[in-house]
Amino acid sequence: MSEVTNAQSGAVIAPAIHHDEHGVHHHKESFVSKYIFSMDHKTIGKQFLITGIVWAIIGGLFSVLFRLQLGYPDQTFPILETVFGNWAKGGQIQPEFYYGLVTIHGTVLVFFVLTAGLSGTFANLLIPLQIGARDMASPFLNMLSYWFFFLASVVMLSSIFVHTGPASGGWTMYPPLSALRQAGEGQKIGTDLWLISMALFIVSSLLGGLNYISTILNMRTKGMSMTRMPLTMWAMFFTAVLGVLSFPVLLSGAILLLFDRNLGTSFYLSDIVINGEILPNEGGSAILYQHLFWFLGHPEVYIILLPAMGMVSEILSVNSRKPIFGYMAMLGSLFAICILAFLVWAHHMFVTGLNPFLGSVFVLLTLLIAVPSAIKVFNWLTTLWRGNIRFTPATLFAIGFVSLFISGGLTGIFLGNSTIDIHLHDTMFVVAHFHIVMGVASFFGMFAGVYHWFPKMFGRYLNNTLGYIHFWVTMIGAYLIFWPMHYQGLAGIPRRYLDKKGWVSFNQFGELDKMITVVSIIVFAVQLMFVFNFFYSIFKGRKVTKQNPWGANTLEWTTPIKPGHGNWEGEIPEVHRWPYDYGKDGREFIPQTEPIGENESKGH
Repeated sequence: MSEVTNAQSGAVIAPAIHHDEHGVHHHKESFVSKYIFSMDHKTIGKQFLITGIVWAIIGGLFSVLFRLQLGYPDQTFPILETVFGNWAKGGQIQPEFYYGLVTIHGTVLVFFVLTAGLSGTFANLLIPLQIGARDMASPFLNMLSYWFFFLASVVMLSSIFVHTGPASGGWTMYPPLSALRQAGEGQKIGTDLWLISMALFIVSSLLGGLNYISTILNMRTKGMSMTRMPLTMWAMFFTAVLGVLSFPVLLSGAILLLFDRNLGTSFYLSDIVINGEILPNEGGSAILYQHLFWFLGHPEVYIILLPAMGMVSEILSVNSRKPIFGYMAMLGSLFAICILAFLVWAHHMFVTGLNPFLGSVFVLLTLLIAVPSAIKVFNWLTTLWRGNIRFTPATLFAIGFVSLFISGGLTGIFLGNSTIDIHLHDTMFVVAHFHIVMGVASFFGMFAGVYHWFPKMFGRYLNNTLGYIHFWVTMIGAYLIFWPMHYQGLAGIPRRYLDKKGWVSFNQFGELDKMITVVSIIVFAVQLMFVFNFFYSIFKGRKVTKQNPWGANTLEWTTPIKPGHGNWEGEIPEVHRWPYDYGKDGREFIPQTEPIGENESKGH
């Protein structure tokens, strides 16, 4: 680390022979070492973001294609046959392939876009910049983390092109369906590739998570105590802890499933009859897999939501020109969410024959997690209250996040109640809740982060007008798509069904399905507009001329407009105060690096 410092400041001249190689590495990097196998945390963050964007387009496109089928079940779309060949014979998606599309859509967006897009991008970009470090604790492991993620992406992508089709066990991959090759086409090599891809992805998450934790704990600059860290840092820290503790459990679940599929073991299989043939497997339990999966699956919700919460806290504070309300309460609620996230997984399993007494324990714990979430919402709203708000695209997306988090969270209270859940489980109500609170809300957190820190990433601004269009269409569109699904769920419409024509009682929702399909195509088109804005602005956007364009207090805005490898030229700045001194003593903002004055009013 000292070598980097020296190379950056140009201070070390004497031992030039000794460090010659290091100097070359920083000043005359080849294209490959600078952009591909980079060890600079900022470049790795951009790699995660751009890979995530590519995946988001693929995952979003799949959802539009199967929405076509759901909205217009009687029509044929020749484009589907062009894209998918035999899987969409006559322009209609085959039932088996539909399930595969849903699986890949879910997996890709939950893990490859939201996990990697939020943690991978913003933890990498912001942790060293906001705590005052030259780079991550281990830049090499950081690079490996991205390349394991990339390799996982390639394996997952290849599963779409195998002749038996992609994995089709749902994004949860429940056995016995996923454990038996003879159960269907999508259960053959596609499922093996899915499991291998997830194993590689988990390795990537663990390498990244351990790096984030050790960097935050060990590499803070002088004066940067834990309670002077921005909330974004705390959120990234808790996210990494959640990931490191829960991802290995899914890894064990996936490996045991690979064993069941390929080595003849019976971890999840028992008393199975398929096509009239009794299988020799005994003694396993499919419920075991569900416990292993959801022990990651529920913390995963918060692995995605916590970074978004941290960034929203920061963006709302900066753009309302007010200190964040209740800093310690925010910390406490982050910690409480982190603990409770591990204690609620069985609320996904109320209909599996779970002991009702045990069910009631999980109901209580599930309802408890609403308390820290409510504290956060209260604090965000109070931060905005009577603030001098600048409605940048980042601010709008942050406010949109709060709106979606509230409305999506409220429906979770219904599902967290075991008695109600028995009726609502596996209906469209679950799809509505899950997409609003986790899918769309997390995306809004990510968009807020991209609009806010884009100047730091690329030294240019995104186009504001396109940003406003992007926000309003996505916000209204998201509610138009997912809110009606609650009513479908209450009417008992099951999820994951390709064709509902067989049920007379569901026919009344035909027009509603068409509306949802049309809106989802419009919303997808607007996301492509954002992608255009993103890549165009990297090269042609308005240049950043001010070092601190938002008037923010945190350390990343003390670096040069386009920081080099090592972030600061010369000394790393020292921290003297917390990051939220806005509107204090008649001053609009006071950076963290400014010493506390003699006549300064009390407070942080």
